[in-house]
Amino acid sequence: MGTTESAREVAGRPPAGPAAPPSGLLDLLSVAAVVLNADGQVVFWSPKAEELFGYTATEALGRFAADLTVHEEHRDEVIKLFAEVMESGSDWAGAFPIRHKNGSTRLVEFRNMRLLDDLGDTYVLGLAADQAAVQRVERDAALAVRLVSQSPVGLAILGPDLRYLAVNPALERITGQSAAERLGRPVGEVLTFLNTDPEARLRHVLETGESVVDRDIVCRPPNDPDHEHAWSVSYYRLEDSAGRVLGLAYSVIDVTERHRAAAEAARARQRLALIAGASVCVGTTLDLETTARELADLVVPVLADVAAVDVLDSALRCRTAPDEGPARFRALAVSAAHPTVAVGAADPPGGLATYDSDRLITRCVRTGEPVLVPRTTRPDLERIARHGEAASLLEEAGVHSYLAVPLMARGEVLGALDLVRTRNPAPFDDDDALLAAELAARAAVCIDNARGYQTQRHAALTLQRSMLPELPSHLPGLEVACRYQPAGATSEIGGDWYDAIPLRGDKTALVVGDVMGSGINAAATMGQLRSAARAFAELDLAPAEALYHLDHLTEGVEQAITTCIYCVYDPHRGQCRMCLAGHLPPALLGAGREARLLDLPAGAPLGVGGVPFEDTTIPFGPGDELVLYTDGLVETRRESIDARLDTLLDALTATRGREPEDACDRILEILRPPGGEDDVALLIARAGP
Repeated sequence: MGTTESAREVAGRPPAGPAAPPSGLLDLLSVAAVVLNADGQVVFWSPKAEELFGYTATEALGRFAADLTVHEEHRDEVIKLFAEVMESGSDWAGAFPIRHKNGSTRLVEFRNMRLLDDLGDTYVLGLAADQAAVQRVERDAALAVRLVSQSPVGLAILGPDLRYLAVNPALERITGQSAAERLGRPVGEVLTFLNTDPEARLRHVLETGESVVDRDIVCRPPNDPDHEHAWSVSYYRLEDSAGRVLGLAYSVIDVTERHRAAAEAARARQRLALIAGASVCVGTTLDLETTARELADLVVPVLADVAAVDVLDSALRCRTAPDEGPARFRALAVSAAHPTVAVGAADPPGGLATYDSDRLITRCVRTGEPVLVPRTTRPDLERIARHGEAASLLEEAGVHSYLAVPLMARGEVLGALDLVRTRNPAPFDDDDALLAAELAARAAVCIDNARGYQTQRHAALTLQRSMLPELPSHLPGLEVACRYQPAGATSEIGGDWYDAIPLRGDKTALVVGDVMGSGINAAATMGQLRSAARAFAELDLAPAEALYHLDHLTEGVEQAITTCIYCVYDPHRGQCRMCLAGHLPPALLGAGREARLLDLPAGAPLGVGGVPFEDTTIPFGPGDELVLYTDGLVETRRESIDARLDTLLDALTATRGREPEDACDRILEILRPPGGEDDVALLIARAGP
């Protein structure tokens, strides 16, 4: 069975329906209609003819048209043309000067054709328009066609149903889609590469008539899906002179170069900000892990989605790395811009990991050169990860680009900065490699400083701990517990010490001191003073006299300003004799009483010289506890010293009844923050029955 034309839509022709509103084109031309009988008399005269020739219908009807509208010199020619049309039946078209009613002459465009009615009578229909108006319309149309076809601006015309009716060559070139791919198709099927919903915006313009002008959009068009392009688009509703909606047009201006220039400028500012930030944010401490974490956090997410900092184990041990074979790393930091399984592929901070010689990070530290893989494949991921499981995690995370740069300081490769991209669609490029190398170089100096400091700190701590005494297993009438805690990783080792020295007559000397300064020098000075204090104690000197000799001794010792408390406990007399050299007062927890600070003469620190020291004797009976400490226990930058001393007394009171060992731990737990800023020496002595 066939399908009749009335039952289907013929290509290029709308389906039959009610009469549509008129076009405004004829109004622009002001076409006049005149009908002449076989004798050349006017039998019909349209309102537009009145406008064109100046005569009303009453004035024109029945008159000979040649007499009415033609100059005398042209009359014979007009009559001849009229006769040819009547005889041959062929149309005649052309421009002819006519006479207006007001006496002026104007050039009019004519199209004349013969008519035949049902009685067999013949007539001539003349369609006329002012030639200036016709030329203006023709000129405008030609200009519009040329502008559309040759314009560098992409143009498209859509019907009321938002299907493409026309596109110009510039739009084909800009988007990479041919006219054949667009014509007749709805806009939603064509502009699928845009991140926005263009159909909704276009329909809003079509319904409201509100134009959208110079709206910037960024996309990846079909002709260049690997790069971002920027367009400035405008949407306009099309209407005829009568206000009838014809459809919609939109224009596209390619501003990609401007966008890329602006993006590059922003990128340059961002890179400068990163470099400036590295100077401020990386290396704020001399802690190795903190410095590595600062570097990893700095580059995420601006430069990479995931960053890892790994240092060669040989560099941490100050040994020369082998030139071949696997490389052994200690992971220091991992940072991610968003939750991702790629973090699981990185080595956990603090752990050791061995990478085979074919791994990219191994190549990076062996050559001392950046390793750049703009677009990674599965084999690349297997050379990035330490093992196959980690490579699968990288693949699952969508890692598509990789960059490793060496951490090089003072000519030595310390490790590598590992960078990957997942959500950031742009691959790493040479500019990224240069920036990452600059940041890594700055951070490497900080890491090298931290490495050197940790080596020195470890040596100082080892020296200091070696100089701290082993407490005697038995002290007559006295239980003693001591603790030493070094400063946190951000500070150097100080010169704090404690000592408990058995004396003749069952007496015990208790000493706590603090050498000002830090590092190996402070630890060495502490060792000298501790040894001297033991020697003076063996002479059974009174505390003030012992401090006098220590003060005299420090005159020849560099970096010797020292605070100290020296006590001598006599169990037979039940008393404790003590003296301060610029030291904080001890705390006393008496049996059945709350803890309090002893009011003793403060004295001057050792090394000042010329200031006398004064002994004070207090009763110290069974169950009484004496707490000696250095300022690192109670001094902080956040609280006043008085508030901290009150906290110490409250903590001491709360430990009543505990063994001195437990009391030491509890007091440190309450007062000593993690990573304290100064060394702490703490000694608790309890008088026995």
